[in-house]
Amino acid sequence: MTNNQPLGFSKASVGKKVLMAITGISVIGFLTAHLIGNLQLFVGQDQLNSYAETLQNMVAAKWMFRSVILILFAIHIWKGIVLWLENRKARPVSYMKDVTLEASVASRTMFWTGALILSFVVYHLLHFTMITTNPEYANLPLDNGRFDVYSMVILGFQNYTISAVYFIALSLMAFHLSHAISSVFQTFGLTKPTILPKLKIVSNLIALIFFIGYVSMPIAVLLNIISLPTGGNL
Repeated sequence: MTNNQPLGFSKASVGKKVLMAITGISVIGFLTAHLIGNLQLFVGQDQLNSYAETLQNMVAAKWMFRSVILILFAIHIWKGIVLWLENRKARPVSYMKDVTLEASVASRTMFWTGALILSFVVYHLLHFTMITTNPEYANLPLDNGRFDVYSMVILGFQNYTISAVYFIALSLMAFHLSHAISSVFQTFGLTKPTILPKLKIVSNLIALIFFIGYVSMPIAVLLNIISLPTGGNL
């Protein structure tokens, strides 16, 4: 027996980075689909509630999808923590001082922004999915026999504190994505020094699009561009 056996792919540094990239791409795909679905808030009450009802009726597919996303998200978080700990252990203080001069703020704070985003995801699920933080949403009158997701979202974002929490979290998400997207290209060796600045611009642009798309909803509610149905639901 020897102790010089090669590390498994998922345990090697490159393997961890590849898994981070693959799971990260999957999470970005989920964010895209989630955004498209949520933007139906701008179409109207019937459209959003019909969409939500369709998802609720797809019980098996819904839970399978949620399980896969949860697993991918867990892998992404776990590998991120492991890489962060390994990097801290491997870098002497003097080396870190030199590196941080070149590294972007986004790249140096990936661990912390990721941790805050995870905390927000938990809150978001408790807020709009499980209706735990605001149980009064469960008393909304039904809309044509359907749970009124449309009114629930508007009532949620009419609360300035809640909208502020979402705004901060979405800012952190965009900040995290601005580095994460360019890192995916680097992980797969798809970058060259000549095109790296352009990829960073593209990454920032994509992150900005996500931010604008998600934050447009609480802003529209606060500016009364979108409001409760005539007469309200409470």
